[in-house]
Amino acid sequence: MKVIILGATGMVGQGVLRECLLDPGIEAVLTVGRSAAGLQHKKLKEIIHNNFKDLSDIEDNLPGYDACFFCLGVSSVGMKEEDYLRVTYDITMTVAHTLVKLNPEMIFIYVSGASTDSSEKGRVMWARVKGKTENSLLRLPFKAAYMFRPGYIQPLHGVVSKTKLYRVLYAGLGVLYPILKRLFPNYVTTTEALGRAMIRVAKEGAPGSIIESKDIFSIAQQRI
Repeated sequence: MKVIILGATGMVGQGVLRECLLDPGIEAVLTVGRSAAGLQHKKLKEIIHNNFKDLSDIEDNLPGYDACFFCLGVSSVGMKEEDYLRVTYDITMTVAHTLVKLNPEMIFIYVSGASTDSSEKGRVMWARVKGKTENSLLRLPFKAAYMFRPGYIQPLHGVVSKTKLYRVLYAGLGVLYPILKRLFPNYVTTTEALGRAMIRVAKEGAPGSIIESKDIFSIAQQRI
């Protein structure tokens, strides 16, 4: 399997990239981002690209891939809805439209979030925008598309958030992770489990298109 990862320098993307490089069933990994992941590996290729609203300059590099793991995302804190819509919905759909044109047999996996609003009508802004994005992705003619909705994600294996405040938060909560996992098993996962679950679903599919946080660990623990 050959995969593309968008957002490989973010916390989720770092975890997914690590699991892809470790997985013997993945023969090639292409990362597309505004900066390099800082890794060297025989099956890793990186493209630095700053304008995700226009992929025409790099389109020649994108055909021939079996799956895309879309891990790009920003916090909605302090953002107006129209701004969050541009960086969440618009960018995602630009990438998706390009990839479905070049790779119609591709599996597209989008990292969304717990409590995403599929009705697009709820009170929580980010949840409405994520719901709109999910719904639009599911209408595209990919071979299959899956929406992953993790809750709290504990970074493992040296994975770190790019945001200083989040790094401090995760460092503190890391000590409490075993307790959080016992108290809230349906809403807590790790970068390792998330990456492994995404790979498994890309390879073998899933019963439904929405993968909730409670399902991630069980999928990850099954043999790929």
